[in-house]
Amino acid sequence: MRPINLPQVELIEAYDLWAESYAPAAHNPLMRAEEKAMLALMPDMRRKTALDLGCGTGRYSKILMNRGASHTVGLDLSAEMLRRAIAQVRVRSNMTELPFCDSAFDVIVAGLAIGHVDKLNRWMREAARALKPDGVLLYSDFHPRAAQAGLKRSFRAADGRRFEVRHVAHEIPAHHDAANDAGLCIDAVAEVRVGIEFEERFEGSDQFYERWHGLPLVLVVRARKVAVCAQ
Repeated sequence: MRPINLPQVELIEAYDLWAESYAPAAHNPLMRAEEKAMLALMPDMRRKTALDLGCGTGRYSKILMNRGASHTVGLDLSAEMLRRAIAQVRVRSNMTELPFCDSAFDVIVAGLAIGHVDKLNRWMREAARALKPDGVLLYSDFHPRAAQAGLKRSFRAADGRRFEVRHVAHEIPAHHDAANDAGLCIDAVAEVRVGIEFEERFEGSDQFYERWHGLPLVLVVRARKVAVCAQ
């Protein structure tokens, strides 16, 4: 995320452009910090059925398989991303209209994807529908406070051009409201903050850390599909 003005492209076009250079691994300091926070909250994946929403080239699909998931599905709207995705099954679809039956998955993961969804409640209801009872939804997104500070989502295409991708900043109370509406219970929330959880050195990092110290860049949420939420 950068506080700069760049050409903005539509979502599918953006990820189709990005796919050629998008490695199926955490390939920058922010993604590595986000992944560390996600893995700290990831449930035991052994013998679990798993869905990777907004899978891109399969970064989390690969992790889920390596952690013992018995069946992994990667879903994305970008055909170019899916063509390169590491996943046992690849499905092209919208995250708010999942082509799966009820209670299909033990675990659903979404890494840095829900900012592309306009209606958080609709997304959460679809994820909850596809989860088995006692299933886990684990997701991350760019933090709304980072958006409020003027930081933007951007990427560099294979030809070197930089673009901005439209991002919807969902406020933290909206996550709790959407989970409650979907019948999910949020049991863990984590942040990746500048100079704290996010502290890897990179070109220009001294100025970045000095300016933005303490600003949360990433929000990580874990929710469970349980009959009754603990008070």
